Amino acid sequence: MGAIFENLSSGFLICLQPLNILYCLIGVVTGTLIGVLPGIGPLAAISLLLPTTYGISPISSIIMLAGIYYGAQYGGSTTSILVNIPGESSSVVTCLDGYQMARKGRAGPALGISAFGSYIGGTLGVIWLMVLANPLAKVALKFGPPEYFSLMCLSLIFAAYLSKGSVTKGLAMVGVGLFLSTIGLDIMTGQARFTFDIPEIRDGIGIVPAVMGLFGISEVLINLEGRLDRDFIETQIRNLLPTLNDWKNSIGAIFRGSILGFLLGIIPGSGAILASFFSYSIEKKISKYPEKFGTGVIEGVAGPETANNSASSGSFIPLLTLGIPGNPVTAILLAALMIHGIQPGPLMLHQSPTVFWGFIASMYLGNTLLLLLNLPLIGIWVKVLRIRYHILFPLILLFCLIGAYTINNSAADILIMVLFGVIGYIMRKLQYEAAPLVMAYVLGPLMETALRQSLVISEGRFDIFINKPFSAAFLICAGLLLVIATIPFFKRRKLLEVLDID
Repeated sequence: MGAIFENLSSGFLICLQPLNILYCLIGVVTGTLIGVLPGIGPLAAISLLLPTTYGISPISSIIMLAGIYYGAQYGGSTTSILVNIPGESSSVVTCLDGYQMARKGRAGPALGISAFGSYIGGTLGVIWLMVLANPLAKVALKFGPPEYFSLMCLSLIFAAYLSKGSVTKGLAMVGVGLFLSTIGLDIMTGQARFTFDIPEIRDGIGIVPAVMGLFGISEVLINLEGRLDRDFIETQIRNLLPTLNDWKNSIGAIFRGSILGFLLGIIPGSGAILASFFSYSIEKKISKYPEKFGTGVIEGVAGPETANNSASSGSFIPLLTLGIPGNPVTAILLAALMIHGIQPGPLMLHQSPTVFWGFIASMYLGNTLLLLLNLPLIGIWVKVLRIRYHILFPLILLFCLIGAYTINNSAADILIMVLFGVIGYIMRKLQYEAAPLVMAYVLGPLMETALRQSLVISEGRFDIFINKPFSAAFLICAGLLLVIATIPFFKRRKLLEVLDID
């Protein structure tokens, strides 16, 4: 433990530098704003701001981008409570009791317990992240190419399994993402693949314009089809500090949510969303008055809001210790670190200790800033919610265009962004989720490298993947997930056959 505190102290020396404090502040405020505005998630925001990090240091970059991620978890509750529209997908459950509390004139306590619960969940999540990172990194050092390939396969199947809609569509998106990752020069032979003699994509399709299109442009296009009806609670927001009775009712939900959220955040997929739903279900199950849930009980706000913030901390475990993103947001953070020459994984603690511990310390700072800023800024966020979409969406398009062009000062990147924006729009209309595609696209080159290295080690024998215990275990888990996913299909098919017979 002494080494942990010594490293954490050095991390605070880094993150408390004035410039890094500024970037942390920019990140958490931007994240809160993104969480407040319905329809704009942290993934789109990080994609838009990723080009702005090219000229700054790696530690400043990851501090700001991560701040956007966990800051959005804070902001999403404001919209859910006041407008009954989740600003962030992980805040959907907060609408159930948060909005009802606001209708009863208790918007202040709902916002207050949400902020305090988020702070406690986020801070406890960072503590567990700090304690578990080094042991997990030591285990990961024993992994070779076969283990990494199998683990990445499991991660992608998890992402497809937990995505919205059918698993088949999720797997299809994984396949598309893996194909897109092969475009460009072969990583070992240098031969051009699927470039069709187009010079602009010889180095591959840029992750930044592609993600900006898939999430930024498509978000605007999908929202132009209709308008979000925002039913504002016209009440004075007061008594933001929860009472002793509120704390008594909420404290158990907060600590249960922090543990549950962190554990679910480690699992690849939509950890924060699952964490908030599971937390709400558990609180309702063990409550002495489950019939009151949905009518405005404070536990229904405290548990889910704590869980989603703790999950955002837990999601950094696979990224920092294994070098494998647990969700699309951490996939973009992985790409950002790699752009700056930092390779997340078990060696990061030794090769880039300043980045690792500076980032850990910045999360303590970021959560504290969020708690100090969010409650006083509630009035401003309420005004932001009233921004008309015909003003907001053109600004988003402008930022997308500027961001895409400034990456390489190339019009080709704008065309790629627009193309992926249209593709993303069509995907959303057909209910294909882009998240598995992004994860597969980021992991594709790493998977290909691990696969080729494994086959070189085994002299072309594929049994190397089942002869290694960890690798075999990961593949078995992946196979079980696929089997579980196909059971409903066969049940439905059997039912149709029975109906035809009858």
